[in-house]
Amino acid sequence: MILDLLLEATLQTLYMTFVSTFLASILGLFLAVILVLTKDGGLLPNRLIFRTLDAVVNCLRSFPFIILIIVLFPFTKLLVGTSIGTTAAIVPLVIGSAPFVARLIENAMNEVDSGVVEAALSFGASRSQIIFRVILVEALPSIINAITLTLIVIVGFTAMAGTVGGGGLGDVAMRYGFQRFRPDVMLYTVLILIFIVQLIQMCGNLLYKLTKK
Repeated sequence: MILDLLLEATLQTLYMTFVSTFLASILGLFLAVILVLTKDGGLLPNRLIFRTLDAVVNCLRSFPFIILIIVLFPFTKLLVGTSIGTTAAIVPLVIGSAPFVARLIENAMNEVDSGVVEAALSFGASRSQIIFRVILVEALPSIINAITLTLIVIVGFTAMAGTVGGGGLGDVAMRYGFQRFRPDVMLYTVLILIFIVQLIQMCGNLLYKLTKK
């Protein structure tokens, strides 16, 4: 019974982690591109848009995740029809991690050598070509590191989501490990989470090395 329970919880955790990271990465990339374009010295400088978006990203990043889950209960229920469960947990996971991803990708894009951008401009490249074919390509290894870090952070977030009805390993640890005084179950969940994090980091390191060549 415990084995089946842990297997189901592990699949739920993986589902929440990878779906949330995928959606957060798309949203984060969109936000990062706007920030890079509209910053002072960017390809489309706009102080109002940059400062507004920068403030929103900073505000959401500073929001404690466990509180964010609770605050978003009405919005989550409106969006997916329920405020509990693994699918419902994806909503706050995406909203909570997208600004984090945006800041990491923005930093990766800002680290690209300005000489490469200037060379592309001298060859007549458009703004979209510079963003998607120059800056993002050059920043790809750093972006992979950012997404790897995001995956690991979201694994931790899913454990918190589990304590308020999100399912997954956090839910098993709380309901069966803590509330039923089963330290063995608590230990199993911790070991599984450690294994997941180690596997994600190994895969991330491998992809980084492949794209760095």
